[in-house]
Amino acid sequence: MHTTRPRLARNIPFWLLLIVSLGATIGGALVVKIELDWMTTALTANTATGVDVYVGQVAVVVAGIVCGAGVVGLLLTLTIAALSGLRATTPVVSDAPAEQTTLDGAEPEVEPEAEPEVEPEAEPEAAPEAEPAAV
Repeated sequence: MHTTRPRLARNIPFWLLLIVSLGATIGGALVVKIELDWMTTALTANTATGVDVYVGQVAVVVAGIVCGAGVVGLLLTLTIAALSGLRATTPVVSDAPAEQTTLDGAEPEVEPEAEPEVEPEAEPEAAPEAEPAAV
């Protein structure tokens, strides 16, 4: 029996969402870690300039937003995976008869279908001629 529901394992947008979400989460977290380590090192060594500190803060904020968007994408992926199992499946009904074989592999004998009897159409009766109307 076939179902009309596509399998989630073959759903390209699902896998694309998962891969992009993982990339955004890992990439954003990595940029946050690198920028914070670099800013901490520069500030504790008293070598940080204003540009280093202020640009570093903006980079951390943007990377945090990207990381958060990745986490939201991962949660959406998990939700889609959970909901795909809850959908009702409808079997596909085929009009073609199923192929049947016997236990020995031979094709079963099928009797030809009888043609329906067609009744000859009766000719329509002639309508009586209408008499002319008196004026």
